[in-house]
Amino acid sequence: MKAGFIGLGHLGRAIAGRLVEREHTLIAWNRSPGKAQGLPCTEVDSPRAVAEQVDILFLCLFDSQAVRQVLTGEKGLLTGTVSGKIIIDLSTNHFADVVSFHDSCREAGASYLEAPVLGSVVPASQGNLAVLVSGDRSAYEKSKPLLEDIGKHIFFLENPALATKMKLINNLTLGSFMATIAEAVSFAEYVGMQKKDVVEILSVGGGNSLVLNAKKAKLLEEDFSTHFSTALIYKDLHCLMDLAYSEKKPLFTGAMVKEFYAKAFHDGLSQEDFSAIYKIFKK
Repeated sequence: MKAGFIGLGHLGRAIAGRLVEREHTLIAWNRSPGKAQGLPCTEVDSPRAVAEQVDILFLCLFDSQAVRQVLTGEKGLLTGTVSGKIIIDLSTNHFADVVSFHDSCREAGASYLEAPVLGSVVPASQGNLAVLVSGDRSAYEKSKPLLEDIGKHIFFLENPALATKMKLINNLTLGSFMATIAEAVSFAEYVGMQKKDVVEILSVGGGNSLVLNAKKAKLLEEDFSTHFSTALIYKDLHCLMDLAYSEKKPLFTGAMVKEFYAKAFHDGLSQEDFSAIYKIFKK
């Protein structure tokens, strides 16, 4: 199938690579030129140029501001003819902004599916993401074969903003587990344990989790090259706390964990993997 892809950051490039591996033809655009280098695709000069050539396209962007710019900015997707097209947004948006994206796309005649993903670069490259989808059911059914090429688990939640809210809640557990593991490892080292032994024991004890299994090598080697950045989880936890505020609902661990990542961000770790939070506990 011929599809569009906008946003070739760490995660976007991994997903795009997976789509190519599954023999889809990609028309791509990225704000910073050159990100498509080495990826078998046709690179065009604007989001609108992507939409002109495909009926289904993906967005994988940093935040809602970036999504809005791609949709409505100069040569944005909605500045051209998009009637009947499907826009699948893999970005993790603000829960309020995503509702307006549904509205804007519908008014332009396009179907918008919010489809944030659970997982980062490695599962993305293997087609093992979990994908949460909200939006028009018929658009979802048409897009499902593509979604199944990138996701092992697909959850259709239908109501606008519900997929985004669930993604933010998932990232509460993601950030909390990572912070707890990082603090446990650094404290065990402080009291005299070898890190390799600590990680091995946690792996068969209370620390056993998808998070530890995914980040074990990073903790052991202290190679915090980015799969999912500190900047991204810090942004997501901010959105989560906005959601809690809108619901007048306290989130005790959410507030605390957000501040851990605020500290990591302040300490210059924004572009490192979120497992680099280990560094703030190791000090």
